Amino acid sequence: MTQPLTDSPIQVSLQRFKLRAWINSRLWAQVVAGMLLGFGLGLLLSEGAGLVAPDTARVVGLWLALPGRIFLALIAMVLVPLIFSSIVGGLAGAGSGSELRSVGLRLGAFILATTAAAAAIGVALALWLKPGAGLALPSAAPDGAGGVPGTAPPPPRSLPDLIADILPSNPTASIVQGDMLAVVVLALLVGISVTQVDRARAAPFLGLMDALLSISMNIVKWAMFLAPFAVFGLMAQLVMRLGLQAVLGISGYVGTVLLGLALLLALYLLIVGAFAGVNPVGFLKLAAGNLLLAFSTSSSSAVMPMTIQTARRLGVPESVSNIVIPLGATMNMAGTALYQGVAILFLAQLAGVELTATQIVVVIGTLVASSIGAPGTPGVSIAILISVAGGMGIPVEGMVIILGVDRLLDMCRTVVNVAGDLVAAVLLRHATEARD
Repeated sequence: MTQPLTDSPIQVSLQRFKLRAWINSRLWAQVVAGMLLGFGLGLLLSEGAGLVAPDTARVVGLWLALPGRIFLALIAMVLVPLIFSSIVGGLAGAGSGSELRSVGLRLGAFILATTAAAAAIGVALALWLKPGAGLALPSAAPDGAGGVPGTAPPPPRSLPDLIADILPSNPTASIVQGDMLAVVVLALLVGISVTQVDRARAAPFLGLMDALLSISMNIVKWAMFLAPFAVFGLMAQLVMRLGLQAVLGISGYVGTVLLGLALLLALYLLIVGAFAGVNPVGFLKLAAGNLLLAFSTSSSSAVMPMTIQTARRLGVPESVSNIVIPLGATMNMAGTALYQGVAILFLAQLAGVELTATQIVVVIGTLVASSIGAPGTPGVSIAILISVAGGMGIPVEGMVIILGVDRLLDMCRTVVNVAGDLVAAVLLRHATEARD
């Protein structure tokens, strides 16, 4: 029998920071209240309501969003040390090399399979419902290329270049720039190397990782007190900027993406029920607060500490959750792949471009490759979308339409991405228990 994964040399209890107590004090209810109040206030201050001047509403929106910006900044400030120390500590306590390989292979297979399925669902729904058919193409493209002012789609790179660039040649620069994929790769290499070093010699370094994780989680605890206010302000600013008319104008596109995300979430619940023996309803109840916060922040990275705590409540050992959740927040972007599948076909239909079966397969493969490793931060999918569309020869003038509702859809797909991280953690818990 192999050594249990729970025998971690770094016993960092998240309860130490009373994060569990904060979550159990009806955080989800406070988040829901903040969302509803923010939505209502946003409607009152929107241009369509006509109660305040647009310039005044813009200034008010900036102040309302300030708690949300502070909340995201606090999380971003500790994100690199939190991810690094979590992965290194989790790998150090994950037992033998065979267990590490088993966890890595299973997680990689889950991410690849679900991301490919998500991209295929998005493309299939767009081909079936044709959300871009019959809509008028905007007369002018946004500045730059595709709606990102001052930027142009990055040139396509060869597969060998992509593989070589995974390894951080300058770890310090990667940390300073917040390159999460590079940080994850560096943490994986360091964590695996630690398992090959004598325990006595590695003890001081592991103690440093323990302290770093503890300090990071303490800052996260402070940030969580801002969560309801952050949700309120961010939601109010979003509705003020967007307005109901913008959503209703392209309801076909929005509806197609939301239907696809609902199907992907149902697939996740089916997987966790069939392969891990977890009641899907119970899973949603335990994860509800986490998913609501993910919806409001649009960032799987920002809610990663709470996702780790939610995984613990679902019975996932700390040594498993500390590996799977940070990796998932960085690499498991199935919801983003689905959204981009719909968006690519939407842009093609707007421009009257007919994609062949081969091109559609290439689109799915490209979306899978580009989504894995994308930073879990708001708006990153736009840059990926522009790059993929440009590589397929699809005009990006329609990006002005997509940008109008991107924030709303970003919030929805973040929920599905975080749910996928939790499902992966529960599946790996079940797999390790079965092996033991």
